[in-house]
Amino acid sequence: MIHNIRILLFSGFINIFLASGLLAQPWTFVKEKDGIKVYTRIESNRTWKSFKGEVTFQASSEKVYSVLGNDKNNDWWDKAITDVKVLGYVENKFIQYYLVFNLPWPFKNRDIVTETTITTDTVSGVRKYVARPLPNKVPEKSNLVRLKEYQQIWTVQPEEHGYVHVTLEGSVNPGGNIPAWLFNMVITETPLKMLHSLREKSLSSDNVVK
Repeated sequence: MIHNIRILLFSGFINIFLASGLLAQPWTFVKEKDGIKVYTRIESNRTWKSFKGEVTFQASSEKVYSVLGNDKNNDWWDKAITDVKVLGYVENKFIQYYLVFNLPWPFKNRDIVTETTITTDTVSGVRKYVARPLPNKVPEKSNLVRLKEYQQIWTVQPEEHGYVHVTLEGSVNPGGNIPAWLFNMVITETPLKMLHSLREKSLSSDNVVK
């Protein structure tokens, strides 16, 4: 009897904790541009914001999968990425990258070693690309700031009449001497640029490596 009461009290506490938003704050709508909606939120114990962007457009889901999931399809990425090395790749399973980001003065350039795991729901067709840091794969360099707290999730959901709904969520600790307030001011541009580029690449007549 006492054991059951303890379980009920604990469950009630967890429900209150979740409802209060202490574990996960709700997304705050920031803006919409060119059909792309952008949201941000502050995570617990962090000063930098996470971001989310979403867009729906008419395109082959298979082409979107190829743009996101093939290790050779990176010409649509942010131009700030000045070096891309593929460290490992298994089709529809994972991709490992080493990336260097060029930042304007007075900030040092950043680099990251990341692994993107690819999963597909066989019923809904929803495909996820989850990127996280891959430690100890490439030694750190003194002239670069290594990004060690990072997550990026692409979700591609096929819809009716040849449409796809794409969501991009991300969070990164910029590290070094970049103040959080400055980072939070510009972070909303990331999902706008990336989703716009993905859509353009998916709709273009350019060859997409499959």
